Amino acid sequence: MGIRYLAPSGTAGVVPELTVSPLPERSGLRVTGEVGLATHEAWERVLEQAVREDEDIYYLELSSVTFVDVAGAGALVAAAQRLGDGRRIVLDRPPGALQRVLEMFWPGLSAIEVSMS
Repeated sequence: MGIRYLAPSGTAGVVPELTVSPLPERSGLRVTGEVGLATHEAWERVLEQAVREDEDIYYLELSSVTFVDVAGAGALVAAAQRLGDGRRIVLDRPPGALQRVLEMFWPGLSAIEVSMS
């Protein structure tokens, strides 16, 4: 069972949301929805959990994330930079735009690994 974060109503009655549930087979979370201004607080809680965990590899399964804004990408990078030596966050099937933003603004950041499998 996951946690569903609802943001205040957006334009045209659309309510952005971010749903988070634990991954049963490994350390990490499955995230669905969108990361934008309305859901940043929930996204930062997800990232804080990744930093607090004591695992060398923490997985974020993002195949059902439809959007991550640049501020969300920046929060991800900031969290990854707070990880201890040798630790990393693996993004499993992130949105293509997130992958491009990471490559453009933070190339070679070893604390974040992208997996498309």
